[in-house]
Amino acid sequence: MDFSGFVVQLLNGLAGASSLFLVAAGLSLIFGVTRIVNFAHGSFYMLGLYAAYSLYGWLGGGWWFWPALLLAALAVGAFGALVEVLLLRRIYRAPELFQLLATFALVLVIKDAALWFWGPEDMLGPRAPGLSRSVEILGRQFPSYDLLLIVIGPAVLGLLWLLLTRTRWGTLVRAATQDREMVGALGVNQSWLFTAVFALGAMLAGLGGALQLPREPANLGLDLLTIGDAFVVVVVGGMGSIPGAYIAALLIAEIKALCIGLGTVELFGVSFAFSKLTLVAEFLVMAVVLVVRPWGLLGRPQALSRSSAPAEAPLRPADARLKWSSAALLIALLLLPLLSAQSPYTAVLAIDLLIAALFATSLHFIMGPGGMHSFGHAAYFGLGAYGAALLVLRFQWPMEVSLFAAPLVAAAGALVFGWFCVRLSGVYLAMLTLAFAQIVWSVSYQWDDFTGGSNGLTGVWPAAWLADRNTYYYLTLVVVVAGVLLLRRALFSPFGYALRAGRDSPLRADAIGINVKRLQWGGFIVAGLFAGLAGALFAFSKGSISPDSMSVGKSVDGLVMVLLGGVQTLAGPVVGAVTFTWLQDSVARSTDYWRALLGGIVLLLVLAFPQGIAGFARQLFASRVKVQA
Repeated sequence: MDFSGFVVQLLNGLAGASSLFLVAAGLSLIFGVTRIVNFAHGSFYMLGLYAAYSLYGWLGGGWWFWPALLLAALAVGAFGALVEVLLLRRIYRAPELFQLLATFALVLVIKDAALWFWGPEDMLGPRAPGLSRSVEILGRQFPSYDLLLIVIGPAVLGLLWLLLTRTRWGTLVRAATQDREMVGALGVNQSWLFTAVFALGAMLAGLGGALQLPREPANLGLDLLTIGDAFVVVVVGGMGSIPGAYIAALLIAEIKALCIGLGTVELFGVSFAFSKLTLVAEFLVMAVVLVVRPWGLLGRPQALSRSSAPAEAPLRPADARLKWSSAALLIALLLLPLLSAQSPYTAVLAIDLLIAALFATSLHFIMGPGGMHSFGHAAYFGLGAYGAALLVLRFQWPMEVSLFAAPLVAAAGALVFGWFCVRLSGVYLAMLTLAFAQIVWSVSYQWDDFTGGSNGLTGVWPAAWLADRNTYYYLTLVVVVAGVLLLRRALFSPFGYALRAGRDSPLRADAIGINVKRLQWGGFIVAGLFAGLAGALFAFSKGSISPDSMSVGKSVDGLVMVLLGGVQTLAGPVVGAVTFTWLQDSVARSTDYWRALLGGIVLLLVLAFPQGIAGFARQLFASRVKVQA
């Protein structure tokens, strides 16, 4: 790449940074004031692009292109205000993770609404009137529209700075970011302040999407793709820092542009494909920044709280009622193949439910008692699955040995990643787990010679004596029950109680001699081990494995399972996993718009059971016992 090519790639990075900054700035504003990790923010970006496409056609085309962009941004902002008033305002007092679950359900609803209205086809907009040609820069052609995008980023940054520092509304927003309870105590109407901030954040995301109309087609995959990049920018720049978000957007966009420009480079006889790094460049940057500066480039260190989690009742051993109920459930599971002999699919679904229960229980182990929120737990599920497949296919190990050796591969990954992750907390810890998961996913997706690349690995079948589906079901049942009971037993051991003490009050735990970070690291390894076991069972049940098994979507599914069942109950992850997986399977087979139906059901469950299904059942049982007493 010569000097002129280098300059053009830098300019491409600047143009790409503008839209990324707009989305990240809106997300940062919303989180700073409302404390909601808005998973639906990428959907606002997608809607902005779709709306701009439709408005351009409805207005008559031509120079109506420019009003269409502005109207699309305003429409998305109005939609964001409607979402805040009708949905989010009802769950502000719910635990933060349940707010995340509600916004994830909203993603599903918006995606299928877009599918119904615009269809599944990609939609590429027209060239911008007046800026449809290119200009010559150092002998190379560069789109004139991209020059406009380069200007828009700093312009919006300046306008936001003026709005937040030179207006009374901006002062209230900054005050709410620091202490929203005090703002309410001073007589400020918090509800409308939150609505205004949410609308502004949604409008910025919609504008970021609309501006991409001539550059990329509108499609249904933009929501999750965009929200991942936006989270990275916000965390790298520093939570709540608008200038930090702009610097992070510039840094990430420039690195990706340069990777594309470099292509494949040979150094000392070895070829390096820098273009492949574009799939994971932002997550590599985030991992490095969080390890070196945990609070981001322009963020502020988080103060260590004396009580970082709400006080909960002590863990208690199962009473007689729970033991009898568990025994009855186990008997029913043992009889299931006999009772469903005429329906072979029942055993297939039951295996999926059991594997999901073990995966969710392993995630709950670090989220509940450990107090560590992970957005990348699918990495260990995938490592276990790939470990089993590679041991069988590449090293010719017996299936039985591979099944129980593969979790050690996942535990090794958790050993390495956990050492870095436990040094952080809160959102920063969660985002670092996401970064490591995306790095692992990128390796599996692109290493064609070893992992099969995007096609994955096939022919991962169980041993001959397990070829019968019912026999494999019984093996899965034994392994899953043993895994869940071992994790439960660990929570009642001194290790489990010490882990919970470190979650509830790290300062007090440290004062009495508990090494909190070492315990959390151990919790990470244990959780990774059992997630890998679930992954190995999954690989042999399906006969194949692909990178989707460790994608962001799989990690989100695990979060939904734990939150739906209830973080504060030991039965919660099992209940949530069975409920979510069964709903996903049943709804997907009943309608083409299964995401919207599933999202609506999840929203109803969140609003009806803010403590999770198992948490609600526990509260109901406790209230009845109290009334009878």
